[in-house]
Amino acid sequence: MQAVEVKNFLEEKLSGAQVEVEGEGCNFQLNVISDELAGMSPVKRQQQIYAHLNPWIADGSIHAVTMKFFSRADWLARG
Repeated sequence: MQAVEVKNFLEEKLSGAQVEVEGEGCNFQLNVISDELAGMSPVKRQQQIYAHLNPWIADGSIHAVTMKFFSRADWLARG
């Protein structure tokens, strides 16, 4: 599994979201930039991501995922 595959897949599934992915193999770190997701509770945000990644997690393609969520303004302001 490549980071670009995860990025493209999630950006296709999450309308209006920008996803920056680091990692390789089966361990990935996600920075998800989305005003919609940033407004949700932490559990709801993670559920949105896991709902799409679960098939890959179930078959072992993805083992570990860490996530950070940003509004567009927060992403731009982080320097």
